[in-house]
Amino acid sequence: MVRVLFGLLVSVFLATNAYSFDKEMAKKFDMMFSQLTPEMIAKRPCEVNAKQLFELIKKKEDFIILDIRTLQEMEIVGVTYKNTIKIPMHELFKEENLAKLPTDKKVIVLCHTGTRAAAATMALRAAGFTNAFMFKGGIIELSAEAGRSVVGVLW
Repeated sequence: MVRVLFGLLVSVFLATNAYSFDKEMAKKFDMMFSQLTPEMIAKRPCEVNAKQLFELIKKKEDFIILDIRTLQEMEIVGVTYKNTIKIPMHELFKEENLAKLPTDKKVIVLCHTGTRAAAATMALRAAGFTNAFMFKGGIIELSAEAGRSVVGVLW
């Protein structure tokens, strides 16, 4: 009988923990994702592609590129645009690094393929950086598009 009661007690404890979640975090995500209706998603509101980036440069708009690739990736292929901040993704959410990000201009998050940029952008937006945008396709797409379309045009 004691074993049965103990077993039930352990089961209830484990079941309670398995179904618990951070309600405050869920509220923040609900506030963010509830705005992303199918019509809004079709407009790609948090995304910047290569052509849009080159237009920002051409118009001399003030924005920041946030390179979140690893230091090893940055050493192999570097971004030399003047307004680039380099903070690897695994260090991005340290308080001192978040303090480096502006809140008054676009922050375009760049990684190798766009996958990490998408995750980091959503997390930055959840943290209050509504000016964060992911770069679609990453450095691969940026390099390819730069070679195809902007050589001699912007610089």
